[in-house]
Amino acid sequence: MALRVKRDHLEQIVAQARAEAPNECCGMLAGRGETVEEVFPGRNNDRSPKTYVMDPEDQFRAFRAMDERGWDLVAIYHSHPQTEAVPSRTDRERAIDRDGSPLFPDTQYVIVSLRDAARPQVRAFRMREGQFTEEEVVIT
Repeated sequence: MALRVKRDHLEQIVAQARAEAPNECCGMLAGRGETVEEVFPGRNNDRSPKTYVMDPEDQFRAFRAMDERGWDLVAIYHSHPQTEAVPSRTDRERAIDRDGSPLFPDTQYVIVSLRDAARPQVRAFRMREGQFTEEEVVIT
């Protein structure tokens, strides 16, 4: 399944990643099915170039808006300021429950790499059977 996202939504995420570098940025993508309708930027409470924890107040506001609009959590996004757009060991550890099942089984994980600042890379993944598998990103 492909993540369907508008170009201006991707530009908004990349702009946030650049603004928050050298730290990772984070946020949520909401919509229906695999189609993104809105970006919900979050504050990274870790304030770290290697990890992120989205501020709980930002999460609450995003989930409340999703409930009001009948939307789903389509994806969770974050940036990798210095590394490739592939899930890190920490990304894997934080995406699964203690029993090894995905915390958000129907949700994609979007990673924005700023390793080549002139050409940011955006990739999407889904957690399946304890492993990330890459999903197609379709720009609409």
